[in-house]
Amino acid sequence: MSQSDQQPTINFDGQVAVITGAGRGLGAAYARLLASRGASVVVHDAGVSKDGDGFDPSVADRVVQQIVADGGTAAACYENLEDAAACGRVVQFAADRFGRLDALIHNAGLVIFSELQEMSTDLWNRMVNLGVHAPFHLVRAAMPLMQQQRYGRIVLTTSGRALRVSDCVPGLVGYSVGKMAQLGLMVAVAAENQNTGVHINAISPVAATRVLRRHRPELLPELVAPGVAFLASSACTGSGMVLLAAGGRFQTAQWIDHQGIDLGQTPVDLEMIAVY
Repeated sequence: MSQSDQQPTINFDGQVAVITGAGRGLGAAYARLLASRGASVVVHDAGVSKDGDGFDPSVADRVVQQIVADGGTAAACYENLEDAAACGRVVQFAADRFGRLDALIHNAGLVIFSELQEMSTDLWNRMVNLGVHAPFHLVRAAMPLMQQQRYGRIVLTTSGRALRVSDCVPGLVGYSVGKMAQLGLMVAVAAENQNTGVHINAISPVAATRVLRRHRPELLPELVAPGVAFLASSACTGSGMVLLAAGGRFQTAQWIDHQGIDLGQTPVDLEMIAVY
C-alpha cells in the first residue's frame, strides 16, 4: 500500500491563513507551502532590517508575486506589529479581503543582542512589544472569528535558545522572554478553548535564515515548513504541543514531573532539601 493510500491528504482548500513575518526565511516557506495546498494566504511583513528599522513593502510583495505566479492566492500586509492596533488590523485585513480566518501563524520576530546590564529601556520595550504584546493582540483579535466559525488553528513560535540554558548565549534576554511568553499564552488560550474547535500550538524551529546565518543545506526553512503546516491544519486536533523542527527532523518537547520526595507537613531543615 502506498503512503498516499495510508494517509489522508492534508489541504487548505477554502481556508484563509495569516502568516506574520512571511516575507523572508521561515515565514516565506510557510506561506508558499500553505498556498500550494490551497490556502488563501495573507503574507504579512513590515519589511524591516535585522535591527528592526526601515520599511520595505517589496519584501512581502515578492512572496505574494511568487505565490500568484505558481497559481496560488495571496495578499500582502505591512503592519508594524509593535503597535497593538496594527495587530488587530492584520486580522481585520484577512477578514475583509478573504471573508474568514482559519489559521494564524505568528512567525515575526526580532533578534537584537544585548546583555541584561547593557539593555536600554527602549530596546527592552521594543522586544517585549514584538515578542509578548504582538502575539497576545493577534490571538485576541483572531479568536472571535475562529470561535464564531467553531474552527481555528493558531501556531506561535518559541525557541530552543529560550528553552534550555545549554542552548542559550549571552545577549538574548529580550528574545528569550518573548519566546517563553508565547508558551504561556499558548497554554492559557488552550485551556480556555477546549470545546470551541480552536487549537493552539507552538513551533520551535531551527533553520538557516538572516537571523541564523548558517549556510547548510540541511537547515533549509522548507524542511521546517511541513511541521508548521501540520499544526495549522485540520489534521492537528490537539492543543499545547511544542514541536521541535530542524532539518526535516520533528519531535515534541516533553516536560517531566519527577516523583520527588515527601518530607511531611512539618517544616524541615533546608539542609534536608539539599540532600535530595
